[in-house]
Amino acid sequence: MSTPEEDIRPVVTVTLNPAIDQTITVEALRPGHVHRASAVRRNAGGKGVNVASCLADWGTPVVATGLLGSGNAAAFEALFAAKGIADRFVRLPSETRVNVKIADLAAADTTDLNLPGLTADADALDRVRRTLRELVLPGTPVLLAGSLPDGLPADSYATLTADLRAQGARVVLDSSGPPLAAALAAPDLPFCIKPNRHELEAWAGAPLPTTANLLEAARGLHRNGVAVVVVSLGADGALFVADGPALHARLPMVNALSTVGAGDAMVAGLIAAFGADLPLEGIARLSVAFATAKLGCFGPNLPGADAVRALAGQVELSTL
Repeated sequence: MSTPEEDIRPVVTVTLNPAIDQTITVEALRPGHVHRASAVRRNAGGKGVNVASCLADWGTPVVATGLLGSGNAAAFEALFAAKGIADRFVRLPSETRVNVKIADLAAADTTDLNLPGLTADADALDRVRRTLRELVLPGTPVLLAGSLPDGLPADSYATLTADLRAQGARVVLDSSGPPLAAALAAPDLPFCIKPNRHELEAWAGAPLPTTANLLEAARGLHRNGVAVVVVSLGADGALFVADGPALHARLPMVNALSTVGAGDAMVAGLIAAFGADLPLEGIARLSVAFATAKLGCFGPNLPGADAVRALAGQVELSTL
């Protein structure tokens, strides 16, 4: 496994619909009742921003781009400055959305209330495409992550993937619903996708209740041309499908300070592993370790690299 110092390949993350995550912690969530919050935290977020933050903690050089409302960009700018993330976001004359997350300590669960976000148009997407043409060289890992803002068509990620593939980039896509379906129906497919169970079921149009069902769907996507398919299973770890035998990787649950962004941390681990040219076993270990390590931190943050590497060594792997 590489060390952060050895992993020097720059990564570009693209977040077209970022958010400021406001996490409100309550002892026990009871709908219809008045609650007294025990804590409130605000973090600049959105899937690509969260991944960039975790990669920066690991020591990977990262550039963040996408669309950002100029009216409340200060939280993002502070995060980028604090973590040394290069800020190449396109500013729009509006405000980035705020997502309210209610962390229920008794249930160890989080309820999300995602508010409306930016409204973008073809010109805004073209500005991001031009930015990517300046940033991306052959072999650059590029993450396309999250939902799309109002105004952009469902095939926006498919369009960006085609651009990036033509530039020789290795594209990781973490989205869901129509944007994911459009990207998977396009001629130029991403290198890696990471749906969770529900997102994969939505794409398949049918329930996938068993591991065998999930594997069948993931292997079908791999046969169609997606090099690495990772299905995240929450506390049960993740399935990893690529050339050769599939893997199931998991770690025992830890006492979670916050589950918010654990999936994004897993994506960061995937990208860090790709940058280090790890085999599938190493990819599985590092990505699950990233996700588990993040559970002990508030916000899109990781502990020290030694703690993450220690967790990677404890990951339980089984061949499917």
